[in-house]
Amino acid sequence: MIVCVCNNVSERKIKLAVDSGITSMSELRNNLEVGTCCGKCHSCAKRVLRECLADARPSQPIMFHPNALAA
Repeated sequence: MIVCVCNNVSERKIKLAVDSGITSMSELRNNLEVGTCCGKCHSCAKRVLRECLADARPSQPIMFHPNALAA
């Protein structure tokens, strides 16, 4: 789905940006120019960004075990 019509930015492009390390709307604006023209896409782009960031997180938290270092 196209998120930003003005700059032809799709959900896929946002996902690829997140996969490459983008984590904020300001970074999306700087790199993909999302929301820099008419601004109508801002809320949708923000939602897609949040979804992509949530999907990118590991499903299980990484647990630190200090005793493992002593072995």
